[in-house]
Amino acid sequence: MTERSDGLTHLDADGRPQMVDVTEKDSTRRVARAEGRIVMEAETLDAIVGGRTKKGDPLQVAELAGILGGKKTSDLIPLCHALPGCSVELRLEPDPELPGVRAEAVAVYRGRTGVEMEALTAVSVGLLTVYDMVKAIDRGMRIEGVRLRSKEGGASGSWSTD
Repeated sequence: MTERSDGLTHLDADGRPQMVDVTEKDSTRRVARAEGRIVMEAETLDAIVGGRTKKGDPLQVAELAGILGGKKTSDLIPLCHALPGCSVELRLEPDPELPGVRAEAVAVYRGRTGVEMEALTAVSVGLLTVYDMVKAIDRGMRIEGVRLRSKEGGASGSWSTD
């Protein structure tokens, strides 16, 4: 791997894409937390909470979709490493104050690379699934605030927005 002076690890000195070489890194426990939300009309949230959606329970399906999305991150993002055995959890909770649904994902892995992208992907896919399942009711929904909340492990240690 060719190091760049600007610190961009996914590009070589000539600007070509490259995988980051993690073979020399220590294997450590890594944890990443991400969050996001989907804002919708109050009536849409009422339909979700009240079980009045035609495609089934959007939150349950979206949690499963987000977990699967997190596990498939390396298939979606070209230079992400595949992380066999990575644990991904996603929780979606209705929030009448938005109104909408809040998502929080936790990804855990023991290895040589972080799990930030897995947590972010889980949140994104989960929220996209909510949109897909209720778009017939509310096409104006907005996915917002998808971000990394914290990460632990690895050479750079811990980081948090809190």
